[in-house]
Amino acid sequence: MALFAAISANAQNIQLHYDFGRNIYPDEETGRQKVTMTIEQFKADQWGSWFYFVDVDFSRKFTEGAYTEVSREFNLGKKSPFAAHIEYDGGLNRFGSFQQAALIGPAWNGHNADFSKTYSVQLMYKHFFKSYENTNSYASVQLTGVWGITFAHKACTFSGFIDLWRGETTNRHGQLVILSEPQFWYNFNSIKGLENTNLSIGTEVEICHNFIYNTYNNRDTFINPTIALKWTF
Repeated sequence: MALFAAISANAQNIQLHYDFGRNIYPDEETGRQKVTMTIEQFKADQWGSWFYFVDVDFSRKFTEGAYTEVSREFNLGKKSPFAAHIEYDGGLNRFGSFQQAALIGPAWNGHNADFSKTYSVQLMYKHFFKSYENTNSYASVQLTGVWGITFAHKACTFSGFIDLWRGETTNRHGQLVILSEPQFWYNFNSIKGLENTNLSIGTEVEICHNFIYNTYNNRDTFINPTIALKWTF
């Protein structure tokens, strides 16, 4: 989720990930998707910025689902690092839908002079909606951090996010949920003669706690790496 990874005010990319999760956890994640396509876009304007991404998951036989997050930020002053953040999370899968949620709260954004280092911290009220059977409407709070670092003469990019929020168990007890997806990319346009080739190769590692629904055993922490290609428009 490289919200600030690009210097330009309008950046879009498409990613294709091959996921190794079901190979690492063949019992707990036997139904995990093999391939995920991600489309994301960041667009700044005079009031703030828009950001969205869509993850489309594929297995061998099915399109497993499509999950999206759409956010809008309104700058709180021309030179202020603070912004008001509004967000919607949700989507559909072949069994029905993902649980929908709405978020609102302040964001603190920053970068260095050439935008090679960027960051955002968001503290938001989060409300989950009853979206399908066995889900409940409940209030929560979420802390999010987003970062992007480009280095080695723009050859490498390290970006990602971490989310922490209050979730609920099936018996409605509260629990801490942690989800982080750091990405590392090698950018081919840093190579002499390939300046117009906006292709990157890299990896994403999904690190999560109390996020994956697992009925096989008591495992609640998973690390799922991918190998990926990205094209930036």
